[in-house]
Amino acid sequence: MSDNRLTHSRHPWHRRLRGYWQLIRADRPIGIYLLLWPTLWAVWLAGAGQPDWQIVLIFVIGTVLMRSAGCAINDYADRHYDGHVERTKQRPLVTGQITPREALGVFCVLSLVASTLLLFLNTATQLHALIAIALATLYPFSKRYIPLPQLVLGLAFAWAIPMAFSAEQGTTSLITWLLFAATVCWTVAYDTEYAMVDREDDLKIGIKSSAILFGTYDRLIIVFLQAIVIALLYWVGELAARASLYHLGLVIGVGIFVYQHYLLGTQQRTHYLRAFLNNNLFGLVIFAALILDYRIYPVE
Repeated sequence: MSDNRLTHSRHPWHRRLRGYWQLIRADRPIGIYLLLWPTLWAVWLAGAGQPDWQIVLIFVIGTVLMRSAGCAINDYADRHYDGHVERTKQRPLVTGQITPREALGVFCVLSLVASTLLLFLNTATQLHALIAIALATLYPFSKRYIPLPQLVLGLAFAWAIPMAFSAEQGTTSLITWLLFAATVCWTVAYDTEYAMVDREDDLKIGIKSSAILFGTYDRLIIVFLQAIVIALLYWVGELAARASLYHLGLVIGVGIFVYQHYLLGTQQRTHYLRAFLNNNLFGLVIFAALILDYRIYPVE
């Protein structure tokens, strides 16, 4: 009997902890991966294939913390809307597992912890980080007013790139901003795929998205954006004197994008989501190609 009372008394804490876990999307880490891959591309390119491992560790930890913080502020901003969307109606702020004040607290604590990592980086990187934090905070609220909130998300995700170059080299270069532009285009493309899942619900409740803005041209615009991504990554490779293995990674990346369009062509919500998730493989392939190319063809 006492064991049953003990189990029952612990249950609310288990439920609360599970709510926090879901709030920061620890159960669905795809957002961390999609933020992490271009960050690692930048760190490896800035370090010419031999990055400072302290900087690598700082950026990996910072990515996890800031993505988690971004999820918390996103759910706070969407707390009055998520209950009307099939995909999000079980989020912890909707079900009452977490209060809005707690979500704000999680955002502030995680952002503060992430900010302490900046103490180990140079001043240029710290200044870039202020812009990154502002963009991460702005994005969730942009869906109310901007017809292309995915662009704000792209800027937020891509801002780790000038931070990485500043941390490794103390400055930015043409490669920095080409990679930045490629990441923005890639983010808008894959988040449009994601927004296509919710398009009908978003239209009903007045949420703005690229999927709504692009309408019947959604797949065509995604193709265009992905073509720009490949072209810019090729240009980056040329400037960084990358060789055949990197180019092979780009070819495989094109194949991954082609597969996504096969999925999008079915016009099924589940396939839209699969196309979005498939971008994790694209980011991984480009990163693996960079590592192998620098290993076989190091900078002299």
